Amino acid sequence: MNGIMLAQKGAIGVNGPAFVQVAEQGVRYHVLPTEKFKTNTVVVNVQLPLAEETVTPAALLPFVLKRGSQTYPTTKALQRRLDELYGASLEVDVAKRGERQILQFRLEVANEAYLTDPVPLLTETLAVLRDVLTRPVVEDGALASAFVASEKERLRKRLESLLDDKIRYASQRCTEEMCREEPYRLFAYGRKEGLAAITPQSLYDLYQDLFARYPIDVFLVGDVDPDRAQHALGKLFDGLSRRPKDTLPPTVIKTAVAERRTVVERLDVTQGKLNIGCRTPVTIADADAYPALLVYNGVLGGFPHSKLFVNVREKASLAYYAASRLDSHKGILMIFSGIAIENFEKALAIIEEQLALLRRGEITDDELQRTKASLANQYRELLDNPRQLIDFAYHSVLAERPITVDGLIEGIMGVTKDDVVRIAEGVVVDTVYFLRDRGNES
Repeated sequence: MNGIMLAQKGAIGVNGPAFVQVAEQGVRYHVLPTEKFKTNTVVVNVQLPLAEETVTPAALLPFVLKRGSQTYPTTKALQRRLDELYGASLEVDVAKRGERQILQFRLEVANEAYLTDPVPLLTETLAVLRDVLTRPVVEDGALASAFVASEKERLRKRLESLLDDKIRYASQRCTEEMCREEPYRLFAYGRKEGLAAITPQSLYDLYQDLFARYPIDVFLVGDVDPDRAQHALGKLFDGLSRRPKDTLPPTVIKTAVAERRTVVERLDVTQGKLNIGCRTPVTIADADAYPALLVYNGVLGGFPHSKLFVNVREKASLAYYAASRLDSHKGILMIFSGIAIENFEKALAIIEEQLALLRRGEITDDELQRTKASLANQYRELLDNPRQLIDFAYHSVLAERPITVDGLIEGIMGVTKDDVVRIAEGVVVDTVYFLRDRGNES
């Protein structure tokens, strides 16, 4: 791996040993040596900007690549080889972090240190992953048409199934209405209307562009020697001509709301979905204020002891569920609830009252301390899961600042009631979205 510069150790951290980082040609390699797990977990993340013209084909691409490679040209052959490698697993997915679309390739394999046979298991499994990533099945200068056609149909069904899951549907629709002029409106899996234009050739062109130019992060967690692991990972993209882009456009953070909007959508439903999209003044990139944002969300709706759960669901009996969550990279807080359709006005009023209580500093010591303890436990628990460790570390990469579990917990435990109030004063309701029945509509 000539030309690789060793990054400062601890730039991405957890408890104990830190991820060791190296970078070359726009590919960053992150290795966390640990004896805690009996498996090695590898995750490859490719990031690109959320954009109307690429979101659907990019969502399709990982699933097409997973169908086979030049060495293992059928899905059956690829799976057989993984089974031979002590049941190694290879999964793909797509995610959204702020206004970045993330293509994910996840590999898990037994650690050879625990095997009786002297098999270079990690090296052999990475060779399979390399084949999938860099040597797809190509026919006449395009990706295999049968793979593309069948995965387009699978993606179409996945997109159509969103309507069947009314909680997820309402969340996406609220996002679309709130961010209608921002890339963040786009669903990570794309749009059904975008499928028709995808051809094996256009998808191959996108594949070549993405893997040549866009940022790639490779993570490995396991009982490995860092130097040997970095050397093995460094071969993943052998044969690719990398021409990395300098930078990607930043996620646009909006804190002001020109006009609050209320959107009512009618479908054949029996339970209403009330979602409220809020702008916040803080993102994960804000080192000093981010812990207070986490505590604010926890007090508001992150846990069973939170104000939304207790006051909206338990005391007022106005909601089947009521909670809130953050997109920390976009600075957006979403409140979501399931309510009886006739309770829209009452539920909206009491939810808004919870926001007002936080602005007024009406937070009990018990709420504050239980929230801090719950957040700390959440972050400690991720130390027991290699995939969650990697996801935490990747948040640090995207935020472009070092974040450690210990450091984040320390920040959370130091948050005061006044810190939470300062966050609350900057939280602004942007969009109220209500999914209800058709009623007497004409």
